[in-house]
Amino acid sequence: MNQPNKLKLVSYLAPNMFGFYEAVGAYLSRVFDVKIQLEQSQYDPLEDPILLNDQLDLAFICGLPFARHHQASSHQLQALVAPVMQATRYQNRPVYFSDIIVKVDSDVMSFDDLAGKTFSYNDLGSNSGYNLVRQRLIQASYPSHFFGNLIPSGSHQRSIRLVIEGLADCAAIDSTVLEQELRDFPELSHHLRVIDSIGPCLVPPVVVAQHLGQAFRDSLESALIQADTELQSAMKRSQIQRYVPVKSEDYAPLGRMYDAALQRGYERIG
Repeated sequence: MNQPNKLKLVSYLAPNMFGFYEAVGAYLSRVFDVKIQLEQSQYDPLEDPILLNDQLDLAFICGLPFARHHQASSHQLQALVAPVMQATRYQNRPVYFSDIIVKVDSDVMSFDDLAGKTFSYNDLGSNSGYNLVRQRLIQASYPSHFFGNLIPSGSHQRSIRLVIEGLADCAAIDSTVLEQELRDFPELSHHLRVIDSIGPCLVPPVVVAQHLGQAFRDSLESALIQADTELQSAMKRSQIQRYVPVKSEDYAPLGRMYDAALQRGYERIG
């Protein structure tokens, strides 16, 4: 097995989990005796030169952009593992939800009440923040311009603040990100309500570059599935029960969902 002497890890997910990804990097450094370079990307993954030029080794990435990249490329990235969260709602599976939040004193009580409201989303390529909401509109035969106004926020955390500040009426937040944000800032729970949840949906994966070779990719998978005590402690703090293997094909339905929405004229939903 040809083992590299360093690994480049990139997170495209919410920054409030970056501390946990640091723990994952430290663990891989211990196991494989490699130098770890970890960064929080400021790019849309589908526009990141590092990803497009095959210059990363592992990435923490939303399932939708991964599915779209995998569909369009020569499969340079492969899904490796995904986390199973501890909360009961996840039913011991590698899934998450898109939680629809409003301000605590909002008159909105159901998804129907969101018609004509101002919707904040993190980015158009987000599965939890946009794609799943759009799919909900299509499945329920809502019009394509369901919301009165759209506000791009750039991150789930910013969307949460826009709702609390009254600048947006609602937002769709990755449930695992929302839970972590409420652990970090428990006072926020007094200012918002979850009025609906979309899902469950397969949780964002850890993906690995093909250039590492099959043998080393298998070793990475085994290592992440069999976390040591130190990584297990970090997982517990982040409410992660364990990692389980996933396949790239598992995420393909997200890409097909995205394409079908565009074909039906649902590129914009407000």
